[in-house]
Amino acid sequence: MTATLCGRRGRRYRLRSVDTHKLSRGEYIAMGGGLLLIIGLFLPWYDVDSALGLINGMKGEGTYSGWDIHSVIRWLLLLAAIAPFALAWIVARDHALSWPRGELTMVISLTAAVLILYVGVVSRPGEPQSAVSLDIGWFVALLGALLMFGGSLSRQQETAVARKPPGVI
Repeated sequence: MTATLCGRRGRRYRLRSVDTHKLSRGEYIAMGGGLLLIIGLFLPWYDVDSALGLINGMKGEGTYSGWDIHSVIRWLLLLAAIAPFALAWIVARDHALSWPRGELTMVISLTAAVLILYVGVVSRPGEPQSAVSLDIGWFVALLGALLMFGGSLSRQQETAVARKPPGVI
């Protein structure tokens, strides 16, 4: 399906068609992972077990989502979750790229997985740390980031360019 638009001074612009048949299984897996990452961001990440527990200035028992606790990382993870949808748009519109398709999404999703692991394992928020445990949302977000990585890795391997050894023309 193509559409024609009229712009200023009577110029006609043609919009490229969107062909979802060009999307591979890797794109669908990566988009599912991106959706899981978005959902996981709003599910409970941390469970405070003690009334004396303190997390991000909030005191008391309860569950807290990644969106509530991480003021900067939440935006980075949200942007990372959009990356597979941008890749699918590029593939469906058949845009020319200067890098193999899926490579940038793969790097972004791996970075998101490392950020999630860091805030959950290495630098978990809250005092005392024994009162703060991980909840389902953290695991869902990590699974989403890993699915994004797997799907984009699959797509990148489909379009990988055979490299020649140095000195070969």
